[in-house]
Amino acid sequence: MVNSRYQGIITIACKNAPVIERTLAPDNLSNMLMHSTDTSLTIEVSAPRLGTLINTVDDLLMNAKIACDMAGDLCC
Repeated sequence: MVNSRYQGIITIACKNAPVIERTLAPDNLSNMLMHSTDTSLTIEVSAPRLGTLINTVDDLLMNAKIACDMAGDLCC
């Protein structure tokens, strides 16, 4: 991951997290790392500026919500 000043880790509990990970993978940027188990998706993200990190996390969470909604009962 790019060495950046601001970093965050997001964990999303899902019944089938690998499905959500594959759905979000096309949006994966060089400043993001995703890891999943059967029941959780962990995303590490970093940015050189706080505003950039906030915007990235906002977009990521919106895309994750859409992916979970489309997956129906696969997500909690």
